Amino acid sequence: MDLSQFLNGLRDPSGLPFYPIVFQFLMVLTFSVHIIAINIVVGGLFVAVWEAWNGGPFGKRLACALGKVSTIALSLGIVFGVAPLLFVQVIYDPFWYASNTMSAIWTMIFLVLVCIAFYSSYGFYLGNKKNGEDGNLKLFWAYVGVVSIVLSGLIIHMLSMEALLPEQWFKWLVEADGSLLTGGARFHGVSPGRISHYLFASFAVTGVFLMLYSWYFSPRKDIDEGYLDYVAKKGINLALYGTLFSVGAGFWWAGEVPSSLEFLKNPIFLLSVIGAVILMLYLAKASIKPVKHSILVAIIMSIIIFIMSYAREILRIKYVGAFDYSIFSYKLNISWGSTALFFGTFIMGLAVLYFPIVAAFKAGRAEQGTVVTISPKIGNFANLVLIAWIVIVAALGIFISIKNGTLF
Repeated sequence: MDLSQFLNGLRDPSGLPFYPIVFQFLMVLTFSVHIIAINIVVGGLFVAVWEAWNGGPFGKRLACALGKVSTIALSLGIVFGVAPLLFVQVIYDPFWYASNTMSAIWTMIFLVLVCIAFYSSYGFYLGNKKNGEDGNLKLFWAYVGVVSIVLSGLIIHMLSMEALLPEQWFKWLVEADGSLLTGGARFHGVSPGRISHYLFASFAVTGVFLMLYSWYFSPRKDIDEGYLDYVAKKGINLALYGTLFSVGAGFWWAGEVPSSLEFLKNPIFLLSVIGAVILMLYLAKASIKPVKHSILVAIIMSIIIFIMSYAREILRIKYVGAFDYSIFSYKLNISWGSTALFFGTFIMGLAVLYFPIVAAFKAGRAEQGTVVTISPKIGNFANLVLIAWIVIVAALGIFISIKNGTLF
């Protein structure tokens, strides 16, 4: 049996519950949101440590703010990281499960490191919550958080690369004497260019976030204008140079890709390069008044990240395509009910979250002591949608249980 037969034979025999192109699109979309949040965590913690040491009063104030931001961003990164991982497990299951089995210990370590990074970000934030501009910041948990999140990123990168190299699996699993390596402790398939690309991108994304931070608080008269100007300038410089180095590392990564895949000629890859160049040119223009251009910069970067995420998916398709594996040839076993429930839950979630998002956005831009008013219709609608969803899901569960004879 050759590798192509082997890999296709490992697919779930029950097939996919819906069309693979939908799973693919949702995987790329949710990964884009996930990587933005994780980039803010990585870049934010690095910048926080740097500012605590070298930034003066404004720098220490920014470090404290980034400590709080890291807790929120990591929470979002974890939530939005689950979705693309599940989609990968659905349409690329032979590859993902193989890599996780070969390096099972590292998979477990990854989960532990994510937990450590999560609690470390809270330790850094809560430990410095009461410090003012001149306070001596406690950086121990920031160091732990940086190391943990970078190592967890390195592990998930390694697992992803292992999955793309099935021709190496036999060599990684079998010793020269023919004995099997079942310990799961080996570390394989690291691409320095790829991991460097993501690390540099974290500074670029954090820079854009700092520009938005300055724009967001600009209406408040109780926040020092000099501080916001400091943050905006710091952000534009990080965004510009982070993007520049990220593009350079991206070409390094592309150079590591086998030439037989012809990835450098792919239109999506070329489009991402053009987008990055446009972003750098616009960042150079925006450096004079970064706050004014922050929204447009954020929109451009978000679009580019989505395009780059799709280029990453195209590269994966090329890797697995070398073994005659295609997600579009996966057996279909359409489940309209579960699909409708999935999308209905997604829409319900957006409707329910709209109210707290609007409330938090308005409250944050108002000065302390100012009463912020929000139309009660928004909150009432969110409650109504949530109640309706609970009733529908409960009724559906009862109906299916009675139908299958499992309720009584």
